[in-house]
Amino acid sequence: MKRIFSPDSPYTKRARFLAVLWTLLIFIGCFTPGKDIPKVDVPLIDKWVHLVLFGGFTFLWLCSRPVRTAKSLIGIFLIAVALGSFIEVMQGILSFLGRSMELMDAVADSVGGALGIGLFCLCAYLTGAPAKK
Repeated sequence: MKRIFSPDSPYTKRARFLAVLWTLLIFIGCFTPGKDIPKVDVPLIDKWVHLVLFGGFTFLWLCSRPVRTAKSLIGIFLIAVALGSFIEVMQGILSFLGRSMELMDAVADSVGGALGIGLFCLCAYLTGAPAKK
């Protein structure tokens, strides 16, 4: 398990493939017309979904390049924030989708991104993986 989080991980190509698939899942899910999304009676389910999607996003992209420098961690966080904000703006612009721009969705994306980074760093720490080559 330690090797997954090490800078010389042999699993980076697999992680990159999963990260790309996960990113596509985010786009598909966020640009699916509102009428095609099933109604679920769970409080704040939309925010939880955003949190999980962007937590997975940062976690998987960090696994694809497992170097834990401040620059890489801040960079992936800023990418997650930018992607979440872009998606929300596009949902507001593309009104034919029946979706709306919500600030709290972007906040959930950002919190999820931060939690994904935290989970990656915690896993790396607990497995004793080195931070750099």
